[in-house]
Amino acid sequence: MRHVLDIVNLRTGFADGTEAVRGVSLQVARGETHCLVGESGCGKSVTALSVMNLLPRGARRSADVLRFQDHDLTRASDRDMARLRGVKMAMIFQEPMTSLNPAYTIGSQMAEVLERHRGASRAQALERAAMLLGRVGITAPGMRLAQYPHQLSGGLRQRVMIAMALMCEPELLIADEPTTALDVTVQAQILRLLQALQAEFGLALLLITHDLGIVARMAQRVSVMYAGEVVESGSAEAVFAAPSHPYTQGLLACIPVPGKTPRDEPLGSIPGTVPRIGRDFTGCAFRDRCGHASNACSGIIPRQDAAPDHAVLCTMDLA
Repeated sequence: MRHVLDIVNLRTGFADGTEAVRGVSLQVARGETHCLVGESGCGKSVTALSVMNLLPRGARRSADVLRFQDHDLTRASDRDMARLRGVKMAMIFQEPMTSLNPAYTIGSQMAEVLERHRGASRAQALERAAMLLGRVGITAPGMRLAQYPHQLSGGLRQRVMIAMALMCEPELLIADEPTTALDVTVQAQILRLLQALQAEFGLALLLITHDLGIVARMAQRVSVMYAGEVVESGSAEAVFAAPSHPYTQGLLACIPVPGKTPRDEPLGSIPGTVPRIGRDFTGCAFRDRCGHASNACSGIIPRQDAAPDHAVLCTMDLA
């Protein structure tokens, strides 16, 4: 299977010495949803920003492989990346109200994408914008083009962001927590929309989330991230059927199961906190919170195969 996005040993750090992403490897194929899951602060969003080369000043990234289709992103200039972003690769950010410019209408912001990257006229761009607004389920799209972001609900703003990301028919769509600020009903609508659009356009979708329910519903493949590392990865079916890393097991144990979780009892939790990871950090970052930790967890952590197409970063014997 040809990978649209191929990442091997991606590392991203900041000027204060924090290593936000440590050796992340993952691939996303055409038409596939790959979910990157983990708690807040584990490096999921920084991974996405590293791919898009949208890191803040002073950050540094490196990778053995960071390839989008036939483009080596580690060698791409700022101009090359600007040509790829919004055209072949697009990103939906976590909070649409901060992503949309409050001073410009929806139509103006959407049209600019097609005008800038494809040289379309304003009329052509607005026509496609209206078509895509309708396609993502926004009624009266012509009227919406004349509105400003503050005039739309959170769910409508997120739909606008999805439509804007599709303006130039990208091959890769990165969605960073696209339903976090929305109520449950609207969350379900947005997820169904993403599934439908992926099937229609054949998108490679990298979906970033902390919600394992979303992963179970959306993903063909999943990478579980903790303290900047992918600690478990594989097909969604394999990871959910036989979670092998203690962190993944802990995450799944925290999910209440209707009919099985006793009423009036505390929900599951993982004790402890995520450590601060500096340049000289060694060993397993989860060891201080793990009931299976041993002296070996302070050294080099092997990546093992728990099963075909199911890898785990752990010292435990998985046989």
